Amino acid sequence: MRGRYRLAAYLTGATIARTGDELSGPALLLLGIGVDGSAATGSALLAGLTISAAAGGPLLGALLDRSPRPGRLLAWALLAYAGGLGAVLALVEIPAAIAVAVAAGLLNPALAGGWTAQLPNVRGTTPLARASTLDAMTFTAASLAGPGLAGLVAAYAGAPAAVALAITLVAAAFPAAWSLPPAEAKPTRTIRRQLADGFTVLFRNRALLRATATSTVSFVGIGVAIVCYPLLGAQRLGNPGFGALLLTVLAAASLVANAVLARRPPPPDRTVLVSTVLLGASFLLAATSHGVTPLLAAAVLAGFAEGPQLSALFAIRHREAPAAVRAQVFTTAASVKITGLAAGAALAGPLSALSVTAALGAAAGCQLVAAATYVLAGARRPSPARAV
Repeated sequence: MRGRYRLAAYLTGATIARTGDELSGPALLLLGIGVDGSAATGSALLAGLTISAAAGGPLLGALLDRSPRPGRLLAWALLAYAGGLGAVLALVEIPAAIAVAVAAGLLNPALAGGWTAQLPNVRGTTPLARASTLDAMTFTAASLAGPGLAGLVAAYAGAPAAVALAITLVAAAFPAAWSLPPAEAKPTRTIRRQLADGFTVLFRNRALLRATATSTVSFVGIGVAIVCYPLLGAQRLGNPGFGALLLTVLAAASLVANAVLARRPPPPDRTVLVSTVLLGASFLLAATSHGVTPLLAAAVLAGFAEGPQLSALFAIRHREAPAAVRAQVFTTAASVKITGLAAGAALAGPLSALSVTAALGAAAGCQLVAAATYVLAGARRPSPARAV
């Protein structure tokens, strides 16, 4: 019973924090546009918040691995992230606000990998594969609620109020993080050696390397597609709002897929490959479709692929990462994925200016490259002990 309570508290806190994170990006974008009417200012704030994640992830993960109470360190990281968003909101000068956004982005992996690395300590008797699927569903629920809340609050109360709501949600997860249970005995190695060991595991473990490389390339394509969906709505459905609706359909389908698979998750390694191929097919369908029905079908197919892909990635990391470097593996992999997503979004700008069809074709091509990466990387089966 206690294990179920801990898992429920973990999932609740993760959902609240990740909703605040998903809300913060669109809110900062709208805040920047409201300052001087330029989309470039909003994009700069959003890019600043995401681009530094790759630098902060490994160090944050190593510190969590070394801490006897990682939940408390995670709680302070959440509070600092919320404080960084508050500083961006308070600053008037745009260059200073962008610099603060970059600094706050260093802590962004705490909301992704930092939380997920603690899952084995709170799952109780719940099978790890099912717990990983439930954890992935918190991301999907957050991606479903966050952007909608940002648009709704900004429309009725202004962009600063949307940023304030994001800050409130991230800070509200503080008690859930603080109450996470203590970890096992921690290594006494230096932080430098700890970082080196984490990177060694990530790059020498074939299954981890293959999953990380595949998902990173896949997320470049997802970043392209996210930018293209509103443009699809404007060009083929007559309203960019319909493009945002397609993203909502995608998130809802992802949530449904994981809810169905939670009881009996499929083998994670195979799921990574199959879901990546399905993502490529969905983007090709979107690129060649013009009516409402095929575009909705493409969004549903993308959701059915994206949700299980994330669950499978979590399951592989939990299975393969040693406890001593688990948090570093999760935060490093999460930060690399965030950077891939940001790169895809940046690439989508010039591509979509030429042709939305070409941009979506590039997004599908990224999935094919990701699938090829999976196949070429090969895979050694996990050791019997690690598999258990």
